[in-house]
Amino acid sequence: MKHKDKVVLVTGAAQGLGFACAKRFYDDGAKVVLVDIQADLVREKAELLGDRATWMVADFSEISRDMARKVIEKAVSHFGGLDILVNNAGIIHMEEFVDFSEEAFDRVQRVNLKAPFLLGQAAAKVMIDQGRGGSIINMSSINALLAIPNSVAYAVSKGGLKQLTAVMAVGLIPHGIRVNAIGPGTILTELAQAVMANDSQRKTIMSRTPAGRCGQPSEVASVASFLASDDASYIVGQTIYPDGGRLVLNYTVPVEE
Repeated sequence: MKHKDKVVLVTGAAQGLGFACAKRFYDDGAKVVLVDIQADLVREKAELLGDRATWMVADFSEISRDMARKVIEKAVSHFGGLDILVNNAGIIHMEEFVDFSEEAFDRVQRVNLKAPFLLGQAAAKVMIDQGRGGSIINMSSINALLAIPNSVAYAVSKGGLKQLTAVMAVGLIPHGIRVNAIGPGTILTELAQAVMANDSQRKTIMSRTPAGRCGQPSEVASVASFLASDDASYIVGQTIYPDGGRLVLNYTVPVEE
């Protein structure tokens, strides 16, 4: 129960990595606010966790400073404060570079980059006023460093998020607020499971994954729990990559037929 009585807010929490993080923090004793655009699903998942969980609907494609303030205020009004923010909500749009639309590019940046910026600001103000420090975790990706040509906006947003994490970290550590990021490789969320059902795509993914398997959402959630804990008290401004060895690979590995 290393996060007993702490208040945690997780965005994009209705499924995938977001729900895995929400569940891990809940299991570690925290009070958890689940935020997502999917009203029925996020309510269902909050109720599934139990009475130390609540939920809120927010569409970060329309993010504003006022919306960010209201999201953070949900944690304060319901649980009396905020100790940990997990900026997990994210979207992807696939299209070749020369055809990539301006609208899609802007939407991805608002959800993946601007929302963590504004939510981080709002959360930091609350944490500073509380005077007990805190932790902010941004969900980045190996695509902060690796380029996939038809995921233009996603890769750009994750690269920006890596640098935003660094800037937030040096700006907030004087207040005892530690900011770090997680950059997963291929994790078996609902989306990845659908991709892996295609044999050709499965072979491509496995050929670049030295661990020989995809990660589980719970393995990313364990990194989030660690980064927010006292065990990570001297880790500031870092991006941790649970990627099965993807980033250190400089060749492809054989895949069984």
